[in-house]
Amino acid sequence: MPGAEKLTDADYVALADFRHALREFQAFSEGRVAEYGLTPQQHQVLLAIRGATSAVVSVGYIAERLILKPHSASGLIIRLEALEFVVRKPSPIDGRQAVVELTSKALTLLERLSAIHREEIVRLRPLLKTLLDTFA
Repeated sequence: MPGAEKLTDADYVALADFRHALREFQAFSEGRVAEYGLTPQQHQVLLAIRGATSAVVSVGYIAERLILKPHSASGLIIRLEALEFVVRKPSPIDGRQAVVELTSKALTLLERLSAIHREEIVRLRPLLKTLLDTFA
């Protein structure tokens, strides 16, 4: 980009270290959710639904949050329905559209997984803060 500062060797080290820290967290997360029989994407769907700021969560919203095509998100929802983690209901706003809701089984599991993930983020916080501060 014209006018951008040239990257230094330290910049490349910081970028590599930051990507490594993110990948370590991702590997941690993948391992934990697998212990509970979920794929990382299934976990992300549950988290996206629970973390939605709107009470009405559509397949389109899930696709957007996971950066997926709607048909891929729909496939994830079908598998989560089979595992009894979500239910689809007609939208109260537009009956032609379905909304996705978590079951009590999903809420219980997600609470456990989220506590585990929060502990890991707290553990990584000093490292991530140091890495982010190198870009200030």
